Order: sequence, then C-alpha cells, then structure tokens
Amino acid sequence: MLENNYPYLIAEHSGAVAGYAYANAYRARPAYDWCVEDSIYVAPEMQRQRVGSQLLARLIDAAEQRGFRQMIAVIGDSAQAPSIAVHASAGFSHIGTLRAVGYKHGRWLDTVLMQRGLGSGAATPPS
Repeated sequence: MLENNYPYLIAEHSGAVAGYAYANAYRARPAYDWCVEDSIYVAPEMQRQRVGSQLLARLIDAAEQRGFRQMIAVIGDSAQAPSIAVHASAGFSHIGTLRAVGYKHGRWLDTVLMQRGLGSGAATPPS
C-alpha cells in the first residue's frame, strides 16, 4: 500500500515479478481526493496472459474498498490497443483523446483518457 491509502499490487510468477498495478492521486487538489489514476505494468514475457486484466480487477476492488469513487486511465499512446482493451473489458469508458501531447522515440503520441465509476460513483456524496 502506498501513502494516503492508495493500493499497490504485485503479480508474481515463478519467483519473478510478472507485473504490478497501483492507484495514485488523479490531481493534487482536495476536490479530487475521491478520484484515482491507475497504472499497470506487465513484464514483456507475461503479456497476453491476463496478468494486466487480473491486476486491474484487483486494483478496482482495492480502490472501492478504500472508498474511492472514480478511476481514470491515462494511456500514453492511442496505439496501445491492449491497454485500451484491458480497461474497456473492466468497464472503463473512453472519455477523450488528447492529440499529439507527448513526443517520444521520434514521434508524437496521443493520450487516451478512460474512466470507470467505483462503488456508488457519483450517485452519492463521499463519506
């Protein structure tokens, strides 16, 4: 677990790290205390073996148990079809694409934004 009650998960396979996932603050201002941004990493040799989707499912559960209400995925390239698909299969909706906002490895990158409600989401005030 990270500071401020943010969950951090590690997947292991045969004694090696297969991947990890964590939730962290979406924004630093107090109005956003109930919203988290997720990050997922899967080791190259473990990709396409459901590690990412299992980590994300457990991360969603852990964030809901801690009272968070929204989870935002900030996916660093619109060409990251596997990451977009993992989030979509976990109930995330595409909420926008920021075009050409990053530059890496000699090319411009889009940022894909996806969102999923947690618990009762925006239906009730946080407690």
